[in-house]
Amino acid sequence: MTMDVESAAAAPEAAAPAAPAAVRPSLRLFWWLALAVVALDQGSKALIRAHLPLYDSRPVIAGFLDLVHVHNAGVAFGLLNDMTHPLRSLATTALAIIALVGIAFYARHIREDERLARIGLSCILGGAIGNLADRLRQGFVVDFVDVYWRDWHFWAFNVADAAITVGAILIFLDLLFPRRHASHPV
Repeated sequence: MTMDVESAAAAPEAAAPAAPAAVRPSLRLFWWLALAVVALDQGSKALIRAHLPLYDSRPVIAGFLDLVHVHNAGVAFGLLNDMTHPLRSLATTALAIIALVGIAFYARHIREDERLARIGLSCILGGAIGNLADRLRQGFVVDFVDVYWRDWHFWAFNVADAAITVGAILIFLDLLFPRRHASHPV
């Protein structure tokens, strides 16, 4: 009978190591999603560079969406694109690295149950890495999606930019719907 009590007492200890394994799937989701964004971003940019000459465009949906091939040496939405300072590339790369440090800091504060925030942060991380890879390799980012209506054009963007935008929206939605915490019972 003492064996049964010892076995029962040992069972919770045996179950304790299972807790870290439960953490791993969400971390895998985080990294796999970020890597998928980087792969899609870099692959799509390679296709554009290979099949669409610089400054050329091809309509996808006439009057609404074109594929273009442009270089963005600035930052988001073409800001600093017209700047001709010799350190522009260094400054934009430094800004991208600072953003990655901010993402890493924020990632440490996201709880396991904040799935939308984790998915959003994965998208942002993948997009930031994709654009940083371009900046480090070329000194600019390849943009290729041109959305427009009549004379109005949105800024040209790429898969990385879209992932960053979707990620930010998901994090914002996660912040809008806070969950109850055990430390704050109602």
